[in-house]
Amino acid sequence: MNRIKLMVNGLPGNMATNVVKHAFGDGRFELILQSLTGPEITDREASVHGVTFGLIQPRDRDRAILALKDKEGPFLSVDFSHPTAVNGNAEFYCRNELPFVMGTTGGDRQGLEMTVLGSSIPAVIAPNMAKQIVGFQAMMEYAADTFPDLFKGYSLEIKESHQKGKADTSGTAKAMVRYFNRLGLTFTEDDIEKERDPETQKAAWGVPDAFLGGHGWHTYRLDSADKTVRFEFTHNVNGRDIYAQGTLDALVYLSKKLTEGARGKVFTMIDVLKGA
Repeated sequence: MNRIKLMVNGLPGNMATNVVKHAFGDGRFELILQSLTGPEITDREASVHGVTFGLIQPRDRDRAILALKDKEGPFLSVDFSHPTAVNGNAEFYCRNELPFVMGTTGGDRQGLEMTVLGSSIPAVIAPNMAKQIVGFQAMMEYAADTFPDLFKGYSLEIKESHQKGKADTSGTAKAMVRYFNRLGLTFTEDDIEKERDPETQKAAWGVPDAFLGGHGWHTYRLDSADKTVRFEFTHNVNGRDIYAQGTLDALVYLSKKLTEGARGKVFTMIDVLKGA
């Protein structure tokens, strides 16, 4: 199997760095030693596992990407940048015919998909790259489709905790709101309780010190109207490895779809799980 050439964008961010670390040890990939970064980054280089990556500022990326395409030939991109950059980055990838995996949450998600659908490239777009959590979401979607209004009359509480640097509300929690709505619960994304304070996370939530800088804890609690019945679903992730592993599997899936001729198509992590 030929190794997949891969450009990881968003360095020196934590998630992009984690993906690079995993890709180094995965024989399926050959890393391109450059990364698109944000305008707030003043460094020109980032080091991961002792390997230096050149950082490309937004003002330089059009010229730089043309040179990279001439040098490297076809390659895949993965985006772990910032919510404010999601749509602009997607437009850049599509304009330059760079198939990509979008792991960054936030932005205009409908606009993001429409950008890909109107382009000549395929992409994997997912608010959560962890396969096991995506599988749990699929079970919830099945319940919503099969048993509509199952929890009608119940109240819902959704709490999510992520590291201080996560700017937006959890994309996973937002997706779960839609399933619970179809199960009969009145709830909006604005009702999600978002925690970003490390002291509260440690004292009230019990997040271990080692993972205050990188975790994703979610709890969904449902109570009957008379408070005699309670359902509670929890998934707590410490660290970022689970997301990096799912991202690499998504890239392999995207590479396969490219060889099959996929163009202008959006795939999800459900597609990756099915392998179809």
